[in-house]
Amino acid sequence: MGISKYNAEHYNDPTAYAALSAIQREEKATRAFRPVVYICSPYAGNIEMNVANARRYSKFAVQQGYIPIAPHLLFTQFLDDKDTTERNLGMFFGNVIMSKCAEVWVFGSIISTGMSAEIERAKRKGYTIRYFDDEIKEVQR
Repeated sequence: MGISKYNAEHYNDPTAYAALSAIQREEKATRAFRPVVYICSPYAGNIEMNVANARRYSKFAVQQGYIPIAPHLLFTQFLDDKDTTERNLGMFFGNVIMSKCAEVWVFGSIISTGMSAEIERAKRKGYTIRYFDDEIKEVQR
């Protein structure tokens, strides 16, 4: 059912029609296609701060019209990052997910060992990589 140009008394109501039409357009835009991006940021070290930052980076990606995937937020929920076998499994899972993403977004001024491996893989595979500083400003590398 579309939006009527007329009010309940059947008078032309262009202001309400324009406002409701704008709301409907915004709703459709939120359901539009959004590319998936791989969030690459530190996890080890100050885990509490790094998790908060990864959440902030993911929210930024959403605000930019993307669907963020931050494997280090997901897999550390059930894999132990301190266990070498489980960490390697998590890195493998991340590599599989990375191959499904439109871009890899690298955040922060510190590149951890895990991030370095992810960046090298992305370069080797020819994935689009974008870099952002700690304030989430895009930078060239």
